Amino acid sequence: MKIGQLLNRGAVLHCGLDPNLDVSSLTYDSRRVQRGSLFFALRGVSADGNDFFPEALRQGALGVVSDQAPPSDLAHLWIHVENARRSLALAARNFYGNPQGRLQLIGVTGTNGKTTTCYLVESILRAAGRSTGLLGTVEYRLGNLRMESTHTTPGSLELNVFLADLVGQGGEAAVVEVSSHALAQDRVYGCRFAAAVFTNLSQDHLDYHGSMESYFAAKRKLFEDNGAGAPGLGVLNLDDSHGRELASAFKAPKITYGMDRLADVRPASWGSTLDGLDATLGTPSGAIALRSSLAGEHNLFNVMAAVATGIGLGVEVDAIVEGVTRVSSVPGRFERIEAGQPFGVVVDYAHTDDALQKLILSARKLNPQRIITLFGCGGGRDRGKRPSMGETAGRWSDLAILTSDNPRTEDPLRIMNDVLVGLQKSGGEYRMEQDRRKAIHLALEEAQPGDLVLITGKGHETRQILNERVIEFDDREVCRSILADLEYGNPVRPEARLSD
Repeated sequence: MKIGQLLNRGAVLHCGLDPNLDVSSLTYDSRRVQRGSLFFALRGVSADGNDFFPEALRQGALGVVSDQAPPSDLAHLWIHVENARRSLALAARNFYGNPQGRLQLIGVTGTNGKTTTCYLVESILRAAGRSTGLLGTVEYRLGNLRMESTHTTPGSLELNVFLADLVGQGGEAAVVEVSSHALAQDRVYGCRFAAAVFTNLSQDHLDYHGSMESYFAAKRKLFEDNGAGAPGLGVLNLDDSHGRELASAFKAPKITYGMDRLADVRPASWGSTLDGLDATLGTPSGAIALRSSLAGEHNLFNVMAAVATGIGLGVEVDAIVEGVTRVSSVPGRFERIEAGQPFGVVVDYAHTDDALQKLILSARKLNPQRIITLFGCGGGRDRGKRPSMGETAGRWSDLAILTSDNPRTEDPLRIMNDVLVGLQKSGGEYRMEQDRRKAIHLALEEAQPGDLVLITGKGHETRQILNERVIEFDDREVCRSILADLEYGNPVRPEARLSD
């Protein structure tokens, strides 16, 4: 494909040399340049692609696309654009034959609940007979092919490769978990979403966005003209103040959900145990009774978001109910660990103040004897949320156990001391153990019949990042191993049964 066919001419400020050359590939990584590649020099948080263009040209790149003016006396093709990231997104869309234009795209954004909502929406579409793909924090799924996720939302180039592969396999729809970073970095620029779903907004990622206003502004981009027109449908949480703001401003068709009596999809009745939830929802399609293996009030919201999306897209009620029922669990999201123990054990990804509070309060409604919450905070991330995480865990749990999460390059003890300020403020009972495996052992050994142990923060993750070391660490497998060491599940211990 020729360069002139790839780029939005209106965004090109300067084009040196011949723009009618044939491009063999697109890349923003100088190490992946092949002869005939077009290199996009993107500015990142820790590196600037403009520093690597000489290497790209030496490797055989046809030319460079940059939002920086060309160096003087450069004897190579240099295309100066207004926004290199947006230019890459549009070039990738054109290079791969506009795959998104042949798919029904559903984007889900918000602080919490994105992953579970995506799984539910995709399951509903599959139950309706659609061939689907899924892109999210846990995994990328192309039909029945699963691959490990590298980012919640891949870069625009990788996204278009994935969507083109999905189209090639006969795919009809893709459900995309859209992060605030992805929106701020224009990874989904030029995508036309059939539906955009908003779950909620609470403090997170302020190390990147700087303020809640900037964080919300990034999320809001999914509901605006993001290079291909606004979404055809908005699905909005009416219980969240930011959701109400979006609902007021959104001009296209919309459907709302929540406990609010004005919500289009709302519970007429519902109940939950550790085994799941039963609900009858009032909807524009009439009352819908359903059963889900996902437990807790926070999952009721995820179910309502998915049901609202299905209704808004015209999916039959029977397929919606079947799709919700098919999702027996979501990796690392309120995932139960069963080894014959007389208390509940749940592994969950909750790693923000709001998510942790909703998780504990949802667990409280399951009527356990006590709630023991193990938690920590990641290093190199929003430091401001650490005290509030500690206060939340201490206030709402019967026992909080503070440990290390993914400290990355920070001192784990410094992170824990930041959290400790809020933990002490809460006045609740707490313990501290830096070693995460020992902390999990402490939580499980402490548990008594009828208790519920929440192991939070890492969820589906299978590694722990300790400075320059990355070690294998899966909370779920660690729990199973420790429960075996404690001899639960052993036939000589008939008393080891999950309490009613």
